[in-house]
Amino acid sequence: MVGRIFSSMQAQHGLTCVEEYPDYLCKALSKALALLALCAVQHVEAAEGLEPPLTLKWHYYRNSCRDAETYVRHQVEYYWKPDKSLTPKLLRLLYSDCFITGCDASILLDGRNSEKTAPQNSGLEGYGTVVIDKIKQVLEQRCPGVVSCADILNLAARDAAHLAGAPSYPVLTGRRDGMSSSKASVDLPSPSISWEEALAYFESRNLDVLDLATLLGAHSMGKTHCSYITDRLYNYNSTGKPDPDMDPSYLAQMRKQCPPNSKSQGDPQVFLDPASGSSYTFSNSYYSRLLNHQATLGIDQQLARGDDTSQIAQEYDAGLEDFRKEFALSMARMGNIKVLTGNQGEIRKNCRAVNSK
Repeated sequence: MVGRIFSSMQAQHGLTCVEEYPDYLCKALSKALALLALCAVQHVEAAEGLEPPLTLKWHYYRNSCRDAETYVRHQVEYYWKPDKSLTPKLLRLLYSDCFITGCDASILLDGRNSEKTAPQNSGLEGYGTVVIDKIKQVLEQRCPGVVSCADILNLAARDAAHLAGAPSYPVLTGRRDGMSSSKASVDLPSPSISWEEALAYFESRNLDVLDLATLLGAHSMGKTHCSYITDRLYNYNSTGKPDPDMDPSYLAQMRKQCPPNSKSQGDPQVFLDPASGSSYTFSNSYYSRLLNHQATLGIDQQLARGDDTSQIAQEYDAGLEDFRKEFALSMARMGNIKVLTGNQGEIRKNCRAVNSK
């Protein structure tokens, strides 16, 4: 069914890949058509009385908690207005959840050796997790034991990103929550890795080069600790010199904010994208900065080195709408990594702990 709808859409709209198209553009076209095809499958097969071949569904809570998404959206807006840093915090929380054991809200579980205690997740506990707790409390009052923490996190991240200027997009729901969380399972890569290593990591999660270049665009918002960039500033690749790819004026600016001994001084934070700064606005300025060698993190600057990734950056720099549309598709794909559905996992009553038996 998906194949037939996919083929008919290609024929109807004349959307095909030809040899002169870059490979990543063909993948983008395929993702867009596949998303449209999946939506069409839901309607077509429902009319035929068949089960949709999807593990997640649009408006999954339509009958069990009709206004679940509205409750989430209102709560996110309530907490976002006084503190707009909520957007990057929820996006990072979602990334840290989905890329480990899948989008099962295991990142939210407390415990001496839970995922949130891993060094890569330092600073993850805070406003974002508190807001998820608040949303869960509201939903438990209105629809006890119905809406999963995993769905809440996906919906909340979408809504917070939209408030910051990203597009709003359909989030398929029906995820269930994981029942374990292990520090040992956290393999999030260093922000200093090469783009080739980052791509291999994304591909291990069934994401591609377009997803990599697009999702890293979330670094148009938020902060990072100086400890993640001091190697670029003072001892790149153990050379005793700064990263030659960093613009000299930006290097000087970052050195003022992150002295060599900054970690012993409390490891201060710097904005990932000074153009966005404290406004935490979703924009394509991130791509302008990396093309001008003014990216903060090493992995961000690395995108300018790959043929496909640099071309993607140039296109996003030239057109915000292209970035916004692809961001919605890539976020949806990330939200589908290894989801639990059906009888798998559980619906936690408290996002920080598994249900008592």
